[in-house]
Amino acid sequence: MRQVEFWFDFASTYSYPAALRVEEVAYTASVAVVWRPFLLGPIFKAQGWNDSPFNIYPTKGNYMWRDLERVCESLGIPFRKPTVFPRNGLLSARLACLFSEEIWLPEFVRQMFLANFAHDREIADPAVIASALEAVRQPASLVNSARSPEAKAKLRTATERAVLLEIFGAPSFLVGSELFWGNDRL
Repeated sequence: MRQVEFWFDFASTYSYPAALRVEEVAYTASVAVVWRPFLLGPIFKAQGWNDSPFNIYPTKGNYMWRDLERVCESLGIPFRKPTVFPRNGLLSARLACLFSEEIWLPEFVRQMFLANFAHDREIADPAVIASALEAVRQPASLVNSARSPEAKAKLRTATERAVLLEIFGAPSFLVGSELFWGNDRL
């Protein structure tokens, strides 16, 4: 079966609508989805940015928020602009890397995106992560796994691989060796 690698960062605005619909789109095309969490922060830092380009360039940021609102409305996806942007998705990304092969991972990812972009919740808060785990019928105690050396190493490796693939933003989709960037490329 053909597959698409879905590269995302939990703080990424356009990764939100992509995460909520990637499986449906892939299913329609008879394509398997491989979920690839990573961190944009180190990639941005290598480009000389210490923040999201949407904060560095306010005009671009203002446009993005209105565009994201339109995208979500057109897809019937709930949206509430976060009071903090970007939020720290480190623990969630570590957890997602650690459990990347689990059947419940896609729904956990969606729960975390909804927490951030629909409910304006602090996704770095272990209680919010625990709530998402419970929503996918997993023990809240799994949040402690995100602090393990194995989880840290897996996320570091995933982010390094993203750099090698020349991923520069999220969401990104890898089909074979072909890279596609942006929710509109889904």
